[in-house]
Amino acid sequence: MKKSAFLLCIILGLFSCNENKEMGNNRISVKNFQNHDQHSFAMPQEALITHLNWDASIDFDSKTIEAVARFDIRKSPKAHEIVLDSKNLDIKKVWRNENDTVELDLKDANELLGQALHIPLNKDTKTISIQYKTSPNAEALQWLSAQQTAGNSPFLFTQSQAILCRSWIPIQDSPGIRFTYEANVKVPEGNLALMSAENPQKIDSTGNYSFKMKQPIPAYLMALAVGDLEYYKTGPETGIYAEPATLDKAIEDLEDLQSFLETAEELYGKYRWDQFDVLVLPPSFPFGGMENPRLTFATPTILSGDKSLVSLIAHELAHSWSGNLVTNATWDDFWLNEGFTVYFEYRIMETLYGKDYSEMLASISLKELKEESKELIDNGNPKDTHLKLDLSGRNPDVGMTAIAYDKGYFFLRKIEELTGRGNFDTFLKQYFNEYAFESINTEQFLLYMEQNLFGKNDIELPKDLFSNWVYGAGIPNDLPKPNSERFRNVEQSIANWLKTENIDTLKTQYWSTHEFLHFFHQLPDSIDYAEVKLLDEKFDFTNSSNSEILTEWFLLSIKKEFKPAYGAMENFLINTGRKKFLMPIYGELIKTETGKSIALNIYKKARENYHYVSYNSLDKLLNYKTD
Repeated sequence: MKKSAFLLCIILGLFSCNENKEMGNNRISVKNFQNHDQHSFAMPQEALITHLNWDASIDFDSKTIEAVARFDIRKSPKAHEIVLDSKNLDIKKVWRNENDTVELDLKDANELLGQALHIPLNKDTKTISIQYKTSPNAEALQWLSAQQTAGNSPFLFTQSQAILCRSWIPIQDSPGIRFTYEANVKVPEGNLALMSAENPQKIDSTGNYSFKMKQPIPAYLMALAVGDLEYYKTGPETGIYAEPATLDKAIEDLEDLQSFLETAEELYGKYRWDQFDVLVLPPSFPFGGMENPRLTFATPTILSGDKSLVSLIAHELAHSWSGNLVTNATWDDFWLNEGFTVYFEYRIMETLYGKDYSEMLASISLKELKEESKELIDNGNPKDTHLKLDLSGRNPDVGMTAIAYDKGYFFLRKIEELTGRGNFDTFLKQYFNEYAFESINTEQFLLYMEQNLFGKNDIELPKDLFSNWVYGAGIPNDLPKPNSERFRNVEQSIANWLKTENIDTLKTQYWSTHEFLHFFHQLPDSIDYAEVKLLDEKFDFTNSSNSEILTEWFLLSIKKEFKPAYGAMENFLINTGRKKFLMPIYGELIKTETGKSIALNIYKKARENYHYVSYNSLDKLLNYKTD
């Protein structure tokens, strides 16, 4: 099949390097280094890390980690230095091999990227070591007091994605660079330490723990958690960690982990990480989940009691193929992680719970995509609605929008429609196997797909497919349309209620969380205070234990000034750190002067409970100045 001329022009040069494709056992592909990662100071074409030995001591009192990071490295014959990323680290000593101390060469700080650590090399250099201490305000680390946890015990967790690993380990902090690692970690007695590695299942009374990760990972998948935790095994390869006070509730919602794993393997091949465990973190965790290999971090806000929010776990599991196994080469290619993962997540949910269930999820994705796309375009950022991003000079978190997730999903769903599900599944299995433990950029993927899916099956590639979907703004006209009978029934229920003015016509006893969310999304703007009050009397939304439903209810309550919900809203904002919920609620509050005053009063109480990822965005939203 004839190649698209524009695509070939983009690709030429990516494969021009004749060096050996593999650099050691970590299968780092030299071709990925033809384009510089603008979010890292590293120069991997000169020298790169291949294995980390990390010895660390955790101190809750000072909120610091003291550690030595020793790296095995691989370098080109003419390399004279290796460059690592660091941010706000107190670096005390640097040496080569066993004891060849070198002068500290730490460049001027960049507000976004931190500081480049340059370490000179000679022809005999095989390892480099850095002794250092983290800052109490390290962006990746959240130190929780006993009062901020369910079990009334101090807690520590990390969040390395996207470029925060450098704030707790000096490292080459790029998704295109992979390494294996081992670690020895000392923690206060009575705590369990866990990492994105082979993990213990019981507390060691000495507080000493050892870890090993034999599969190569990028730095953003480095993870550590320390706290009073217990483990529950859900299957031969799966289990749950949680604070004792949370564990029973976690088991109730997450007992099907093994079924999730087996379903995923049936779709796209063998799980390559040996173990899939989920750690339910305290509520300040800023995301729904984080796909750390072998140890997915999850927010307790998914614990609804009816398993209706466990699609998030399917999403994090899917990352074991798309993201962890095959990784975006730079953060400009972030959709390669998240678009694939949403597609895979919905396929898992379809297999387990049926087509109409996955179509509800897709319908919610479409709503979020339309809203995000419109907001970005209205704010003068149409290029941020491209799948291939340009994040020059910006925090890669800017690209973590519905575009990467949902436009990426619908693009892949479009590919499935064009090529047939059978062909697409065969292609994806091949793709995951061929690029296992490697990184890939958008242009490489498009050419690979053109050759191995369209060309291989003699299927015509639509002329403007890539330019419209990948390099074009907004939502393409040929976007696939989800079709949910269950959502249509919700819409009919709303119509019946408003027509008859009889709230008992709302038959909700079999509704899932997704149907309730659709219910809120479809309520007309004309609904008044009295009808909001009636809804609360009927369904007691104000006291719901479901965070997704609560968020939508609070948004409606703010719009209609339903003050009886405000006490519960304040409690929710103080005790929940998930950015997905915080941003819209605070954002709705500040639309009025009265609401802005309420928002700031709550934020002053709540901010210390939030992770950097959340308060960094909220400070800007609220124009909040710290002392």
